Amino acid sequence: MPMIEIQHISKWYGDFQVLTDCTTSINKGEVVVVCGPSGSGKSTLIKTVNALEPFQEGNIIVDGTSLKDPKTDLAKFRSRVGMVFQHFELFPHMTVLDNLMIGQIKVLKRSKDEARKKALQYLERVGLSAHKDKFPGQLSGGQQQRVAIARGLCMDPVCMLFDEPTSALDPEMVGEVLEVMSTLAKEGMTMMCVTHEMGFARKVADRVIFMDQGKILEDCSTQDFFENLEERHERTKFFLEKISMVH
Repeated sequence: MPMIEIQHISKWYGDFQVLTDCTTSINKGEVVVVCGPSGSGKSTLIKTVNALEPFQEGNIIVDGTSLKDPKTDLAKFRSRVGMVFQHFELFPHMTVLDNLMIGQIKVLKRSKDEARKKALQYLERVGLSAHKDKFPGQLSGGQQQRVAIARGLCMDPVCMLFDEPTSALDPEMVGEVLEVMSTLAKEGMTMMCVTHEMGFARKVADRVIFMDQGKILEDCSTQDFFENLEERHERTKFFLEKISMVH
């Protein structure tokens, strides 16, 4: 039973089709990296998975819950699908600890003590216990992103979605965020990650999805994506050549 099923998703902004018949599924414990040029629809695709972006055709089923089903409670659904954005989205006026507690208390109806205990446990996991009473603005970008990951984990998600989690960071901070993500992958968290970090994809992903102009052009094992180039789409080869010139 796949954890995430994306079935024939198409989406338009007015007359512009941003996703065209996208289909893939991600099994429990699988780590899938979604890559492709800017504007290829990858961030839009990942946002449809937790209902942040509506879609006009197709369906998405996460852990047995269908987004097409009118009975699906979207707020509850989103609380089970962890999402980490490019720009941390932390509440600036709240301490790190409060940022990790609020969703648990409001959405999951946990007691303050329970929420605090869980928050401290995950701050420890991302190596930031010492910063629990600081405000987000007092932390580096890499630290803020690790807080955002911990906040997602506090909700006991069935899977985690990452939308370019390192693209707003200084190069020195990228590693600390990818390290936390690598640890999660090793522990069996189901993950779907939009990223340009091909080293991370090669090391951590089970599969790579390559998108261009709103379509999924490749959906294959990481090894096939990087090593069996003769079987890849021309557009993919061009993308990989460009990336290897940069790195």
